[in-house]
Amino acid sequence: MKKIFLICILTTLTACGQKKETTKETTKLAEETTNKKNLETITLGGGCYWCVEAVYENLNGVKSAVSGFSGGKNANPSYEDVSTGQTGYVEVVQITYDKTITSLNEIFQVFFTVHDPTTLNRQGADVGTQYRSVIFYKNEEQRLAAQNIINELKKAKIYDSPIVTAVEPFTKFYKADDYHQNYYENNKNQPYCRMVIQPKIEKFEKIFKDKLKNK
Repeated sequence: MKKIFLICILTTLTACGQKKETTKETTKLAEETTNKKNLETITLGGGCYWCVEAVYENLNGVKSAVSGFSGGKNANPSYEDVSTGQTGYVEVVQITYDKTITSLNEIFQVFFTVHDPTTLNRQGADVGTQYRSVIFYKNEEQRLAAQNIINELKKAKIYDSPIVTAVEPFTKFYKADDYHQNYYENNKNQPYCRMVIQPKIEKFEKIFKDKLKNK
C-alpha cells in the first residue's frame, strides 16, 4: 500500500514538473512570436553601405543593419560586379527594427539626415549608379510613408536642389561578403572610416542623441 502511495506521489510530482516546464516553453514561444510580429524590415540605399550601416547600428530599436545589394536583375551579384555600375544593383542596407521602440518615420528621418538625397548617382566622392539614393519598399504602408516624407521635405524646401531619391518596390536582397559587414567597427582607423563615415556618425549622434542605443 505504501509503495502504491509513493508511486502516486512521484507520478503527480513529475506531471506537475512537466506542466510547469511546458508552461515556461509556451510562454517563451509566445514572447518570441510577439517579438517577431513587432519586427519590420526596410531596405535603403544612400551611398556606400558602410556609412549607412554604421549609422543605423547606433539607432535604438534597430535589431540589425546588414550591408548588401538590391535593385538589379542578375542573381548573386558580387561586390566587384556591382562596383562596375553596370548591373543595376545598388549598395543598400537592410534594416530590421522593432516597431515598439522606433518607427518607420524615424528611420526615414535618419536616412534623409545622414546622406544627400539631391545628388544623382553619387554621395561625395563615391560616384556611380550603385550609390544612388533609393528606398525599396515592401508594402503599401512603406511606400506611402516614404513618399509622404519626401513630399514634406520638398514642401519645407529643406534642400536647395531637387530630391532625387527613388521609391521603388523591393524585389530581392543579396547580403554582401562578411568583410563588408560591420566595416566601420572593424576598421575605424582606415582613412575612409575616419574621413567619410565618422563625420556622418557624429552628425547622427548630435541630432538624434536621445535615440541612441545604450552602449
